[in-house]
Amino acid sequence: MASIDVAEQREFPFSFKDFKYLASLVHEQTGIVLKDHKMNMVYSRLARRLRELELSSFREYCRLLQDPGGDDELGTLINAITTNLTRFFRESHHFDHLKEVVFQQVQEEAHKTGNNRLRIWSAGCSSGEEPYSIAMSLSAAFPRLGSWDARILATDLDTSMVARGKSGKYSASDLETIPASLRKRYFSLSADKQFVTASDQLRNLITFKQLNLLGAWPMKGPFDAIFCRNVMIYFDEPTKSKLIRRYSEMLKPGGWLYIGHSETLLDSQHIFQLMGRTIYRRTE
Repeated sequence: MASIDVAEQREFPFSFKDFKYLASLVHEQTGIVLKDHKMNMVYSRLARRLRELELSSFREYCRLLQDPGGDDELGTLINAITTNLTRFFRESHHFDHLKEVVFQQVQEEAHKTGNNRLRIWSAGCSSGEEPYSIAMSLSAAFPRLGSWDARILATDLDTSMVARGKSGKYSASDLETIPASLRKRYFSLSADKQFVTASDQLRNLITFKQLNLLGAWPMKGPFDAIFCRNVMIYFDEPTKSKLIRRYSEMLKPGGWLYIGHSETLLDSQHIFQLMGRTIYRRTE
C-alpha cells in the first residue's frame, strides 16, 4: 500500500495503517464504511484537529484515541468524518408527496377516529434544513394545527449539527431554495443582519436529539413517516438491512419511508413497497 501513503507530501504524516485504524473505529462506532479512496478526505477533515491538539502526526492522534481518555476525542472524530450536505426542500418531490398524500391520509384517518396525532422522524437531520422543511409543509397543510398533537423528531450523529439545527439560525443564502412566501412567513432577519432565524412556530414543532442509529432508540413511535435520506449509502449491507427492519418496526402499518436519490430497498420488498421515486410504504 505504499502507493497510497503519500505522507511525505503532507503537513502531518498519515500512513495507510493510520487510515485503516481510523476507518475501523468509525465503522465500529457508526456503521459508516470508509473505503480506501476516502483516505484523502479523512486527512483533510482531521488535519485542523491535529493542529488544535498540537500533534505532529496521525500516529499520535491514533494513540490519543487509544488512551483511557480517548472516548472524549471519539465524538470529535465522528463529527469531523460525518458528511453534512443538505438544503431546504432537497428532493422536493418528497415534500410534494408528504403534503398531497401522507398529510391527506392522516387527516382523513383522524376524521374517522378522532385521533389527531402525527409523528414524523428526520433521521440524519444534519443542520436542520430537512426537519424545518417538514415543519413548513406541515404548517401549510394543517390550517388548524393547534388542535393536533403533531411532533417532528430530528436526530443526527453529529452533535455540532444537532446544535445548529436546534438554534434555527442560518445564513440568508441557505434560504434560497425556500419559496419567498415561506421565507417571509417563517424566518426573520437578525438585528445585525448576520443571519436569519426560524420562527418559534416551526421550532416548537421539532425536537432535536443526538442519536447513533446503530445504538438504542429511546423513542417509542409509531411514526407516520420517516425521512432517512442519503444516510444508508455509507453503511455496509448487513447494517443497512438491520436499519431497514428497525425503521419498519418504528412505522405504523402503512407508514412511509423516504430515502435518498441514490438509495434503494429492493432487497426489502417484503417489508416495504415502492410507491414512487425513492418513496416506500410499510406493508400492512
